[in-house]
Amino acid sequence: MFEQLSYLQLQQYWWAIISLLGALLVFLLFVQGGQTLIYSIGKTDDERKIIINILGRKWEFTFTTLVTFGGAFFASFPLFYSTSFGGAYWVWMAILFAFIIQAVSYEYRTKVGNFLGAKTYEIFLYINGLLGSILLGTAVSTFFTGSQFSVNKMNIVDFENTGSSIISAWQTPFHGLEALWTLENLAFLQNITLGLAVFFLARTLALQYFIKSIDHQELVNRSKQKLKINAAIFLVFFLFWFIRLLLLKGFAVNPETKEVFLETNKYLHNYLEMPVVLILLLIGLIGVLWGLYRSLFASSENGIWFTGIGTVLTVLTLFFVAGYNNTAFYPSTFNLQDSLTIENASSSKFTLIAMSYVSLMVPFVLAYIVYAWRKMDASKISQEEVNADGHAY
Repeated sequence: MFEQLSYLQLQQYWWAIISLLGALLVFLLFVQGGQTLIYSIGKTDDERKIIINILGRKWEFTFTTLVTFGGAFFASFPLFYSTSFGGAYWVWMAILFAFIIQAVSYEYRTKVGNFLGAKTYEIFLYINGLLGSILLGTAVSTFFTGSQFSVNKMNIVDFENTGSSIISAWQTPFHGLEALWTLENLAFLQNITLGLAVFFLARTLALQYFIKSIDHQELVNRSKQKLKINAAIFLVFFLFWFIRLLLLKGFAVNPETKEVFLETNKYLHNYLEMPVVLILLLIGLIGVLWGLYRSLFASSENGIWFTGIGTVLTVLTLFFVAGYNNTAFYPSTFNLQDSLTIENASSSKFTLIAMSYVSLMVPFVLAYIVYAWRKMDASKISQEEVNADGHAY
């Protein structure tokens, strides 16, 4: 079946899978958002215990999706993996550290003999929520603003003359952290803005999740109050970032020569030239706004599903316009011609075919996740349930 597809079609297929995993990851970051609300929503130890345990039901979904996202990127587009993860390693190490302390915190917070104390692990959870969401958003923004790296595939075959077999090299000593202060085209402003948008989106989704899943009226009331503020801040940051994205010069690829060049309003053109993607974007934005309306003004507990699905669709289209329609998805501002595209950064056709058969298991995995999610959320969590649970976090 997959053997009948062209090399380019396989590359596009795998970019779609990467995009879907990335979109799901952004939605699942509501766990990180909820961890930054432990003390602002929970005013007593019992209330904080409820919040931590409702998030504890889902943290492994986020962690597993992040690992799967990284693994899929490595297998399908290894040159991106080696360039970004091997070059911008300070950013990725910070993200990895944040998720490691999250796993440790849920595991040891209430363990007998915990000499650090529960509050220490709650601080770790806050750090994970803060760094995990902001840094992931900032890293994704560099798909549109670019990074300073070089790529020379000839190093592999010309080792004697070059003295190095390393294909990719980062051109700053900050290894990714420069995304926070790069002045060219105010890239730092674009990067930080998306990081903050993801952070407040994660908090917004978490508050909607609390409203739906917690059987504690005071916590629900506080969640509704906080939702107004966080949703408004998220919309401001995201709309600023998105509108500015449509007006920026993008990194286009000549389909004939494969030359990378700057094109004014490239990402706007991508939406207009891919009408299906534009329709998905509009559905996603409407879904987000409708979900917020239902939670804030219609007293609905199910707003998170509209906001969540809208989030997935919107982020999905952002990945699509970053990689499709002759666009460099990981641009190099050091040398435009070193920018990575889904064509020059992918695995071999044989590898993509083999992995494509494995990808047929994805629907079954998703079905299991939905089943497990529904079982865990079959009833709202209450103070009595948490106190009676011998395995509570």
